[in-house]
Amino acid sequence: MRLFTTEEANALLPTVRQVVGRIQRGYARVVGAQEAARHAAAGALLGGGGMEGGARYVASLTVLAESVGQLEALGVQIKDYERGLVDFPAMREGRVVLLCWQSGEGESIEWWHDVEAGFAGRQPL
Repeated sequence: MRLFTTEEANALLPTVRQVVGRIQRGYARVVGAQEAARHAAAGALLGGGGMEGGARYVASLTVLAESVGQLEALGVQIKDYERGLVDFPAMREGRVVLLCWQSGEGESIEWWHDVEAGFAGRQPL
């Protein structure tokens, strides 16, 4: 697990913001097509199948998976696809904590929380 300083996390935030935007868009497309995908899957079991927009659905799944992989490769943890909530593991007072940012927040990370506390336990830096 990579540990970030606040400065390192803030420096990476422009890249993270772009990747999170792709995740949010891809997730919205996937969620929007889930009912059609379930229907197509059920039809496939009966020897039919197919789905209008199936290629777009698969492409959205691929973009979503690749984007999540990009964040993971950077050491950033995605916690909520829809909200664009991410955590950056960091050291604070001798223990691992999470620097917390979500889409729509400022240009820098302003929050942290204990690993066990989650988003509800966010505190200002």
